[in-house]
Amino acid sequence: MRGEGGGLGEVLRPLGLVTGWQVVASTCFYALFAGTALLRTELHLSRFLVGVVVTAGTLGYTVALFPVGAAVDGVGEKAVMVGGLVALAVGVAGVGLAAGFPSLLVAAAFLGAAYATAMPATNRAIVTSVPGSLRGRAMGIKQVGVTGGSGVAAVLVVSAAPSVGAWNLGFLVAGGVALAVAAAFAVGYRGAPGGEWRLPDLDGLRQNRPYVALAGGGFFLGAALFTTVGYATLYLTDAVGVSVAVAGLGFAAMQVSGSLGRVAAGWLADRRAASEARANATVLLGQAALGVLLLAALALPDLPRPVALALVVGVGATILGFTGLYYACMTALVPADEVGAATAGGQTALNAGALLAPPAFGWLADSMSYRAGWLLLAAGAAVGVGFVALVARRTTP
Repeated sequence: MRGEGGGLGEVLRPLGLVTGWQVVASTCFYALFAGTALLRTELHLSRFLVGVVVTAGTLGYTVALFPVGAAVDGVGEKAVMVGGLVALAVGVAGVGLAAGFPSLLVAAAFLGAAYATAMPATNRAIVTSVPGSLRGRAMGIKQVGVTGGSGVAAVLVVSAAPSVGAWNLGFLVAGGVALAVAAAFAVGYRGAPGGEWRLPDLDGLRQNRPYVALAGGGFFLGAALFTTVGYATLYLTDAVGVSVAVAGLGFAAMQVSGSLGRVAAGWLADRRAASEARANATVLLGQAALGVLLLAALALPDLPRPVALALVVGVGATILGFTGLYYACMTALVPADEVGAATAGGQTALNAGALLAPPAFGWLADSMSYRAGWLLLAAGAAVGVGFVALVARRTTP
């Protein structure tokens, strides 16, 4: 095992608070993705326009990342997290109250910008409160908040709320919960003080070759992640033929498996006798490679429903589950006072791939088939695996 000493018990309180914050924040943001089938029906959207909406959310997320990263490094994570959760509450309510495609685009972009507070702030919280020997697991546990929140969004928005006759009730409930949790977090979380307000050191990041390679892998793997999340429920209803409620449960199961994948991968990395960055990159390489195979398997013809659902769950454990090690590796490659900026760059790489892939996937599904879309994602993710292999080679054994 690597790095500094310390037991998990010492960090349970801050880790629990940050993970809980992440669950609620991700519930708000991924309500947009989980609810695509409902939004398509209620607002009369094509599959292509669904992709445009997903891209609008991702674009807002991407544009806000570097300013948020600078704020996190400058004032600390607590203020950013409290304000971000309030903004997420407003954004998710706006999605639920959208009257048409234009207002939905605006709400989605605002929601994405609000979610940009998540990764820089929570990653800094882990780095400042968890010893190095436990960071792989801690980062994986924190990242469970992403898939856990996504699963909550699926059950709340897709399965539970429509059953009481109000298709948009889940969006509004998520917003109300976010406001309550923002107030509780402001009281209960201490956080670490900020440092110096400054522009991100992009030149330094560019000269860090393992970091650049990891961000390159993030571009392609992020495209697969966000597209899978955005189209999983539509694929299950349109191509596999299950009901919207069952598709919502399948989406939730995919998120649960993503949570398990993040924790298990972090545990494996922490147990490797190598440098923190090398251990994380090596396990990440195997996890992402398995995800490529599962994405390609979704393109097989005439999949039985149980097989298709099982493959979607497997994609959750790999393609959705890779981000815990992605960020653990990334934060190990830079100094602690640059975590916010480095995370912003890494998340920007993830999001940049997601700006292009969802509309392309939707266009292929409309004009050809879902099979073509899954093959596109598998091919792109395979390129991402190649970049991760470079990271594993360039880090210190």
